[in-house]
Amino acid sequence: MSKPVVALVGALDTKGAEYAFLRARIESTGAGAMYIDTGVFGPAEGLVPEVSAAEVALAGGCALDELAAKKDRGYAMDVMCRGVENIAQKLYAEGKIHGIIAMGGGGGTTVGTAAMRALPVGVPKVMVSTLASGDVSNYVQESDILMMPSIVDIAGINRFSAMILSNAAVAVSGMVLQEKIEVAEDKPLLAATMFGVTTPCVTHAKEVLEKAGYEVLVFHAVGSGGKTMENLIRGGYVQGVLDITTTELCDELVGGILSAGPNRLEAAGEVGIPQIVSAGALDMVNFGPMDSIPAKFDGRNLVAHNPLNTLMRTTVEENVELAKIIASKLNKAKGKTIFLMPLKGVSMLDAEGGPFYDPDADKAFLDTLKANLADHIELILMDAHINDPAFAEKAVELLLQNL
Repeated sequence: MSKPVVALVGALDTKGAEYAFLRARIESTGAGAMYIDTGVFGPAEGLVPEVSAAEVALAGGCALDELAAKKDRGYAMDVMCRGVENIAQKLYAEGKIHGIIAMGGGGGTTVGTAAMRALPVGVPKVMVSTLASGDVSNYVQESDILMMPSIVDIAGINRFSAMILSNAAVAVSGMVLQEKIEVAEDKPLLAATMFGVTTPCVTHAKEVLEKAGYEVLVFHAVGSGGKTMENLIRGGYVQGVLDITTTELCDELVGGILSAGPNRLEAAGEVGIPQIVSAGALDMVNFGPMDSIPAKFDGRNLVAHNPLNTLMRTTVEENVELAKIIASKLNKAKGKTIFLMPLKGVSMLDAEGGPFYDPDADKAFLDTLKANLADHIELILMDAHINDPAFAEKAVELLLQNL
């Protein structure tokens, strides 16, 4: 069997020394290396690429000489990102690469992660970046990219960059060289959404479903979780959804930090698979530290979940809008759709006596939902808290009846 190969994706203006170092370190572990050049403004010094920048540019829809002549870095970035996505997919499909690594600042990170996102989940992906200690959500998106801070800029080999790049090379090499784990794929696949404040419900539901012979993917409803689940549903991987925790809709509506975008709660309905939906954590919007909350929310009901995360109770007016949004999305569903509503609270915080207990907001949500749900969408009310075992068991029962 031939040794696994790691693809090294260059940056538009890389000098080459860093990639030569990275290549040598990867090859010293016993893995192979393949350099993909994206140097629009000149080739990397000291490296002969297996995939030239000209090939990448053509794969992105433009000849390299034309791209260089434009002297437009933004346009070049766009073309080379498209090209490297296509190249990476082709090489992986042909079995020529088994992992991928890149390094850089803004440009290198943009090109490198574009290639990484084009590859399936589970393919090793390491991005050494000057940006890795900040918000990298736009680079990672719904992929499984490992972002590694470069500590110093990617500007030659020094005592610090040598350590960081060596660690990165060994990390990606270890991933591609490891013995692959055999994963059983014969069980029907279901999806569920969970948040810290709905964990007891979803954990119990998962246990019951697994005993019934299903494999359950649980997605943390923090924006990326909801987006990933929706993508997998559209990809045809999932046979049913237990969408207990729809809190990402709150952040999209109000302006919190954990939105899953405007298309959340639509995929299951579009593809026609059964979905049991609930109001998990619709009592809260998520923000960062207390001092990061916009001034327009002064006077709102806030709870410090931890030093880095503050929760804000949704209002009567916001619950009215949330109910309208949910009804509008569910009314378009092609498959069996049931909304299961717990009448004694939708999170750990809004049970009677809790900091987010607000019967008026809950009533506004339920009244609006009743008024806007189409006749073909079943609404079931349950005199229980969302984290009561009986609620989880009812949700599972409904889902199993419709699979």
